[in-house]
Amino acid sequence: MSKFWDNVQPAVKKETKNVAVSTAAGVVIMWIVFIILHMAMPEKVPLDYTVFLGGICGGFIAVLNFFLMGLTVQKVAASTDEDAARSRMRASYSRRMMIQMLWVIVAIIAPCFQFAAGILPLLFPGMGIKIMGIIKK
Repeated sequence: MSKFWDNVQPAVKKETKNVAVSTAAGVVIMWIVFIILHMAMPEKVPLDYTVFLGGICGGFIAVLNFFLMGLTVQKVAASTDEDAARSRMRASYSRRMMIQMLWVIVAIIAPCFQFAAGILPLLFPGMGIKIMGIIKK
């Protein structure tokens, strides 16, 4: 694992860390919203282990997706063959979307996950990146 991690460029590590932090913050905010909604409508909004497990797993999938994208960009940037690079990006995109779609299906079907709490974290990396862009300007 150490050798693998040594081959990851510092920019990929840094941005993945930023995405992980913003995703974790988004998951915590989502849990707070679930708590508030559960207090207002306990019969309609659950607050049990499925909400927390869904948030943790959904957040992990979201960060993994970003990290895999970063690794692909790193490999494509080092490539000299433009057609091979384009093909690698397309294949990576397809695999990452497949991972997310499989997670969405699992989050909906598996009774151990609250589906909304499992799916919403997939949106947090994009929001975090946009918010960080606004803050840095």
